[in-house]
Amino acid sequence: MSTTAPTARTSAPRRNPWAQSFLSPVPIAFVIGTAGTALLGAFLAAFGTTVLTGWQAALTGGLVLMFLIGASGRLNPKLRRGLAAMVPPALPRPDLIVAATGVLEAAGAIGLLVPATHRIAAACLALLLIAVFPANVRAARLGDRLGTLSSPLVPRTIEQLLFVTACVAVAIG
Repeated sequence: MSTTAPTARTSAPRRNPWAQSFLSPVPIAFVIGTAGTALLGAFLAAFGTTVLTGWQAALTGGLVLMFLIGASGRLNPKLRRGLAAMVPPALPRPDLIVAATGVLEAAGAIGLLVPATHRIAAACLALLLIAVFPANVRAARLGDRLGTLSSPLVPRTIEQLLFVTACVAVAIG
Protein backbone atom coordinates (compact mmCIF):
# COMPACT_ATOMS: atom_id res chain seq x y z
CA MET A 1 0.00 0.00 0.00
CA SER A 2 1.47 3.24 -1.02
CA THR A 3 0.72 6.62 0.42
CA THR A 4 1.34 9.92 -1.14
CA ALA A 5 2.66 12.87 0.73
CA PRO A 6 0.27 15.75 0.95
CA THR A 7 0.98 18.38 -1.63
CA ALA A 8 1.74 21.91 -0.65
CA ARG A 9 -1.36 23.99 -0.76
CA THR A 10 -1.23 26.62 -3.42
CA SER A 11 -2.84 29.95 -2.96
CA ALA A 12 -6.42 30.25 -4.07
CA PRO A 13 -6.80 31.24 -7.69
CA ARG A 14 -7.34 34.94 -8.14
CA ARG A 15 -10.69 36.12 -9.36
CA ASN A 16 -10.89 37.82 -12.69
CA PRO A 17 -9.94 41.48 -12.01
CA TRP A 18 -12.98 42.75 -13.92
CA ALA A 19 -15.28 40.49 -11.91
CA GLN A 20 -13.52 41.57 -8.72
CA SER A 21 -14.30 45.19 -9.57
CA PHE A 22 -17.93 44.80 -10.55
CA LEU A 23 -18.93 41.92 -8.25
CA SER A 24 -18.12 43.66 -5.00
CA PRO A 25 -20.65 44.94 -2.44
CA VAL A 26 -20.90 48.56 -3.65
CA PRO A 27 -21.73 47.95 -7.34
CA ILE A 28 -23.98 45.03 -6.40
CA ALA A 29 -25.84 47.33 -4.00
CA PHE A 30 -26.24 49.87 -6.82
CA VAL A 31 -27.74 47.27 -9.17
CA ILE A 32 -30.00 45.75 -6.51
CA GLY A 33 -31.15 49.17 -5.29
CA THR A 34 -31.88 50.38 -8.82
CA ALA A 35 -33.69 47.21 -9.89
CA GLY A 36 -35.52 46.88 -6.58
CA THR A 37 -36.76 50.46 -6.71
CA ALA A 38 -37.88 50.04 -10.32
CA LEU A 39 -39.77 46.85 -9.45
CA LEU A 40 -41.35 48.41 -6.38
CA GLY A 41 -42.33 51.45 -8.45
CA ALA A 42 -43.95 49.23 -11.09
CA PHE A 43 -45.81 47.30 -8.39
CA LEU A 44 -47.06 50.49 -6.74
CA ALA A 45 -48.05 51.95 -10.12
CA ALA A 46 -50.42 49.02 -10.57
CA PHE A 47 -52.29 50.43 -7.57
CA GLY A 48 -52.24 54.00 -8.86
CA THR A 49 -49.26 55.28 -6.85
CA THR A 50 -46.54 56.88 -8.97
CA VAL A 51 -44.18 57.89 -6.17
CA LEU A 52 -41.35 55.51 -7.20
CA THR A 53 -41.89 55.37 -10.95
CA GLY A 54 -39.41 56.50 -13.56
CA TRP A 55 -35.71 56.22 -14.15
CA GLN A 56 -34.80 58.96 -11.66
CA ALA A 57 -36.51 57.16 -8.78
CA ALA A 58 -34.82 53.88 -9.74
CA LEU A 59 -31.36 55.49 -9.96
CA THR A 60 -31.95 57.28 -6.68
CA GLY A 61 -32.82 53.99 -5.00
CA GLY A 62 -29.63 52.44 -6.37
CA LEU A 63 -27.52 55.34 -5.20
CA VAL A 64 -29.07 55.35 -1.73
CA LEU A 65 -28.31 51.67 -1.18
CA MET A 66 -24.86 51.97 -2.76
CA PHE A 67 -23.80 54.91 -0.58
CA LEU A 68 -25.19 53.33 2.59
CA ILE A 69 -23.22 50.13 1.91
CA GLY A 70 -20.12 52.20 1.13
CA ALA A 71 -20.57 54.26 4.29
CA SER A 72 -20.94 51.15 6.42
CA GLY A 73 -17.55 49.94 5.20
CA ARG A 74 -15.87 53.25 5.90
CA LEU A 75 -17.37 53.49 9.36
CA ASN A 76 -16.43 49.92 10.34
CA PRO A 77 -13.08 50.19 12.20
CA LYS A 78 -11.67 46.94 10.77
CA LEU A 79 -12.47 47.85 7.16
CA ARG A 80 -11.44 51.48 7.69
CA ARG A 81 -7.82 50.45 8.37
CA GLY A 82 -7.58 48.79 4.96
CA LEU A 83 -9.27 51.70 3.22
CA ALA A 84 -6.93 54.16 4.95
CA ALA A 85 -4.01 52.47 3.17
CA MET A 86 -5.53 53.66 -0.11
CA VAL A 87 -5.37 57.33 0.87
CA PRO A 88 -2.48 59.15 -0.80
CA PRO A 89 0.37 59.53 1.73
CA ALA A 90 0.51 63.31 1.32
CA LEU A 91 -2.81 63.62 3.15
CA PRO A 92 -2.82 63.68 6.96
CA ARG A 93 -4.84 61.29 9.13
CA PRO A 94 -6.09 58.86 6.47
CA ASP A 95 -8.22 57.08 9.07
CA LEU A 96 -10.17 60.28 9.74
CA ILE A 97 -10.46 61.02 6.03
CA VAL A 98 -11.97 57.57 5.43
CA ALA A 99 -14.37 57.99 8.38
CA ALA A 100 -15.35 61.46 7.16
CA THR A 101 -16.10 60.15 3.67
CA GLY A 102 -18.28 57.50 5.29
CA VAL A 103 -20.23 60.14 7.20
CA LEU A 104 -20.59 62.21 4.02
CA GLU A 105 -21.80 59.16 2.07
CA ALA A 106 -24.41 58.37 4.73
CA ALA A 107 -25.55 62.00 4.89
CA GLY A 108 -25.73 62.15 1.10
CA ALA A 109 -27.77 58.94 0.95
CA ILE A 110 -30.23 60.40 3.44
CA GLY A 111 -30.28 63.65 1.47
CA LEU A 112 -31.21 61.69 -1.66
CA LEU A 113 -34.37 60.52 0.12
CA VAL A 114 -35.57 64.03 0.95
CA PRO A 115 -37.35 65.67 -2.01
CA ALA A 116 -36.13 69.16 -1.05
CA THR A 117 -32.46 68.06 -1.01
CA HIS A 118 -32.20 65.14 -3.44
CA ARG A 119 -30.72 67.16 -6.30
CA ILE A 120 -28.07 68.92 -4.23
CA ALA A 121 -27.26 65.66 -2.42
CA ALA A 122 -26.74 63.91 -5.77
CA ALA A 123 -24.47 66.72 -6.99
CA CYS A 124 -22.45 66.66 -3.77
CA LEU A 125 -22.10 62.87 -3.95
CA ALA A 126 -20.82 63.17 -7.53
CA LEU A 127 -18.19 65.63 -6.27
CA LEU A 128 -17.32 63.26 -3.41
CA LEU A 129 -16.79 60.41 -5.88
CA ILE A 130 -14.44 62.62 -7.90
CA ALA A 131 -12.60 63.71 -4.74
CA VAL A 132 -11.92 60.14 -3.58
CA PHE A 133 -10.84 58.87 -6.99
CA PRO A 134 -7.11 59.47 -6.32
CA ALA A 135 -7.38 56.84 -3.57
CA ASN A 136 -8.66 54.37 -6.16
CA VAL A 137 -5.73 55.20 -8.43
CA ARG A 138 -3.35 54.59 -5.53
CA ALA A 139 -5.07 51.28 -4.73
CA ALA A 140 -4.70 50.17 -8.34
CA ARG A 141 -1.00 51.04 -8.27
CA LEU A 142 -0.45 49.19 -4.98
CA GLY A 143 -2.20 46.14 -6.44
CA ASP A 144 -1.98 42.94 -4.41
CA ARG A 145 -0.47 44.73 -1.43
CA LEU A 146 -3.98 45.93 -0.60
CA GLY A 147 -5.58 42.52 -1.12
CA THR A 148 -9.24 42.55 -2.07
CA LEU A 149 -9.47 46.35 -1.77
CA SER A 150 -7.42 46.75 -4.90
CA SER A 151 -8.88 46.58 -8.37
CA PRO A 152 -7.34 47.36 -11.75
CA LEU A 153 -7.58 50.98 -12.78
CA VAL A 154 -9.56 50.56 -16.01
CA PRO A 155 -12.56 48.69 -14.56
CA ARG A 156 -12.48 50.87 -11.45
CA THR A 157 -12.51 54.01 -13.60
CA ILE A 158 -15.45 52.69 -15.63
CA GLU A 159 -17.31 51.89 -12.42
CA GLN A 160 -16.57 55.34 -10.98
CA LEU A 161 -17.74 57.05 -14.19
CA LEU A 162 -20.98 55.10 -14.04
CA PHE A 163 -21.60 56.17 -10.44
CA VAL A 164 -20.74 59.83 -11.14
CA THR A 165 -23.02 59.77 -14.21
CA ALA A 166 -25.87 58.34 -12.13
CA CYS A 167 -25.39 61.08 -9.52
CA VAL A 168 -25.34 63.80 -12.18
CA ALA A 169 -28.43 62.32 -13.87
CA VAL A 170 -30.33 62.44 -10.57
CA ALA A 171 -29.02 65.96 -9.86
CA ILE A 172 -30.18 67.40 -13.17
CA GLY A 173 -33.19 65.04 -13.39
